[in-house]
Amino acid sequence: MDEYLKQILKTKRIGFAVFNENLQLLGHNFRFTAYRMPADLTPQPSLWQLFSLLTGSEETIQAIITGRKSEYTIEKVNSLDPAGRITYHNLTFYSLPSHVNKSERLLCLIDDVTTQAALEQQIRQKNYEIQLVKAQLLSKDQFLASGLLGDSEPIRMVREFVHKVSNHNTTILLQGESGTGKSLVARLIHNAAATTDKSPFVEINCAAIPETLLESELFGYEKGAFTNALSSKQGLLEAADGGTLFLDEIGELPSSMQVKLLTFLETMRFRRLGGIEEKRVQLRLVAATNKNLKEAISQNEFRQDLFYRINVAALSLPPLRDLGPDVIILAEHFMRVLAIDLKKEMEGFSPAAKQKLGNYLWPGNVRELRNVIERAIIFATGDIIDASDLLIMDDFADLGNGLTKNIRLPEEGLSLEEVERDLLNQSLKQSHGNQSQAARLLGLSLDTFRYRIHKYGLTPENYR
Repeated sequence: MDEYLKQILKTKRIGFAVFNENLQLLGHNFRFTAYRMPADLTPQPSLWQLFSLLTGSEETIQAIITGRKSEYTIEKVNSLDPAGRITYHNLTFYSLPSHVNKSERLLCLIDDVTTQAALEQQIRQKNYEIQLVKAQLLSKDQFLASGLLGDSEPIRMVREFVHKVSNHNTTILLQGESGTGKSLVARLIHNAAATTDKSPFVEINCAAIPETLLESELFGYEKGAFTNALSSKQGLLEAADGGTLFLDEIGELPSSMQVKLLTFLETMRFRRLGGIEEKRVQLRLVAATNKNLKEAISQNEFRQDLFYRINVAALSLPPLRDLGPDVIILAEHFMRVLAIDLKKEMEGFSPAAKQKLGNYLWPGNVRELRNVIERAIIFATGDIIDASDLLIMDDFADLGNGLTKNIRLPEEGLSLEEVERDLLNQSLKQSHGNQSQAARLLGLSLDTFRYRIHKYGLTPENYR
């Protein structure tokens, strides 16, 4: 090896070794000895004895020796130094031209990158910690605790309502369309009024629990109150003592339970099923519904006296279509939160996407918006969400209108399965076998798409 090159390597604190065409060691500097020369090796060890990690790379090394490949690098190889500390080195193998020295055919350089690896590890750890903090700051619970997003007049009115009612222990009725955030506002009221971090917030969906179980869930029961009641159980009223009980979908409450709830609200006293001991609790009741309770009263579906009892402080939550520019604020919030969950880096929305978000009427309100943003993040090809990434109900309507204009059912009928198979086949052809793109063309989730192509025996690899 050239003496000038040896001096450069010495100055750069790089270890080197030279091997012949049989991959036996011809020479090395002292740094190579410190890095890679165990004391028990033969005087002229082979490359494979020195670097067992090269097993499986025989063809690559041979390509370097013959000049078909110029170099080969293995990064951050770890080992223990004499003091037992972990060190990291980059190994790089170069082809040496035969006209310089016929016996020297392979050069190995060893660069100590322990400091660099430690810094990279610190950076990764810091980034991980930052992601954790971001996830905590943008988590749903933190979002609920921090307040409502938006600057529109309807949102300011909701904030003012939360501030006023949180100072008084009164019964609250939240009304509004499905997906307008009634559960969120109930939590905000609870958080604003809670005296301690341990004040309970208990939520029950009146439409989700069978009528036969609702009473025992709400009031609890004593041992032996009914078959299989092998022990006493605390009800949700007791669990919410000192905090908030949120009765979602109260408009679906059975008539028999409406009477019992009214009795409880008058006295804040109740008995467990099968019990004789009267219990008393102190709690704030927040009820919510998307039904028109006045119409339900006229149809004898809801008790008028219960309505008057829960309609002390009432708020009708605004639909998303009435919030104007707040739609974009909410969309950007969901993008930040969901991008963390989905492990994607997103920068924002294109002008066309913002226009599409603002023009849509959002019949599913905030819940629909969140789902649309989640899907857009999954299928977006870059870090900017474009209008084409936002799949809303209007898109389905446009698709349906276009199809019905062009499709005419033959008099003899047709096979729906054949039509479905043909659409799946076309989507795979158009996307060249890319399942994500093909699913997107059909407006299907990836799991649903995979199920359907498996059903018809279609293989994406055949379309590439």
